[in-house]
Amino acid sequence: MRESKQSHAILRINDTEEAGLMELLKFMYSNKLEATTAPAVLDVLMVADKFDVVSCMRYCSRLLRNLTMTPETVLVYLNLPSTVLMAEAFKPLTIAAKQFYAVHFKDITKFRDEILSLPLAGVEVIIASDDLQVMSENTVYGFVLQWARAQYSKRVDRRKIIMTRLAKFIRYPYLTHRILTHLLTCKEFDPKFAQTVVAEAISFKAEVPYKPQTYIRDEKPNLDRRFVERAYTYRPIKMVEFQQPRPHCVVYLELKRDLCASLFTSGVVVCSVPFNFGGQLFYLKAQRYMDDFGLFLVIVEEAGAFAFDYEFAIRYSKPTQEFVSKFKRSYRSTVGKAVWSLFLFAIPWTHVIEEDSVYFIDDFYHLRVELTDML
Repeated sequence: MRESKQSHAILRINDTEEAGLMELLKFMYSNKLEATTAPAVLDVLMVADKFDVVSCMRYCSRLLRNLTMTPETVLVYLNLPSTVLMAEAFKPLTIAAKQFYAVHFKDITKFRDEILSLPLAGVEVIIASDDLQVMSENTVYGFVLQWARAQYSKRVDRRKIIMTRLAKFIRYPYLTHRILTHLLTCKEFDPKFAQTVVAEAISFKAEVPYKPQTYIRDEKPNLDRRFVERAYTYRPIKMVEFQQPRPHCVVYLELKRDLCASLFTSGVVVCSVPFNFGGQLFYLKAQRYMDDFGLFLVIVEEAGAFAFDYEFAIRYSKPTQEFVSKFKRSYRSTVGKAVWSLFLFAIPWTHVIEEDSVYFIDDFYHLRVELTDML
């Protein structure tokens, strides 16, 4: 503190800091700022951070939150030095900026070209959001690779930025088996990390499907929200496969009560993430079927002879909360078809929406389909 023994204090600043410093000095005496635009307030904020004037940083943060945000100004906020972003006085603005960005770019397919040109700070905020609207988590995985390859020409640089900044935001338990297989050999990911998250994802998919949601909160509290489901267009499934005595798979689908309600009121169709079995592609489809809640098994890209048994079950809330088989049938085909829907089940709508409906447990409708290859 040399200044304690001097009659005049000398502050050394850059030319660009002069206007901000003068505003800071005025604030220290009047508790007010004349600056009103975002760039001018940011200049004051940076100088206030440099000289550790916390009251001014808090004042600037509040001013910036009250100004109209745009993707451009938010990106400036997110690219500020870490000393500013981590400052307690600046945290409310950081939170507001991230929320704005996440909401503005939540439809990743709509803004794909624009997002691909964004710097790292913006991409991090977008893919970290729980409210990101994508068809499935596969879209997020593919986008991370596409952005990294567009921004970094060298693989070593891509791997570094993905592993240190982006990999933690991908929800691996909601990737399909096909993408998880790709991840194991993807050069942009560290092999040990890939093996760990793939094993974790497969374990999660194999868990009892109606295990309480406290699995996320109580058992795995620090995994960067990997177990939190986003607002997917295709509903995630859990799938378990067996090879003996015959190729066999069990697929679980869970639908929220409000989503089921929208099937009848708005006429939307809900589809599961596609899954492969026996060389064929399938997905489950729920929709309004006349005045009932209908469920279908859809076969896509069927080629040549194919035969399988399929069994459908529903988990009831009473009396034991266990799955109850509704029927078991066979499907056989010798001629390829592009798309074919198999009707599984229909429930009267009045039974679905009644307050004490036996079809919902913790506001989830639990479905199970088993397929057995018979060729």
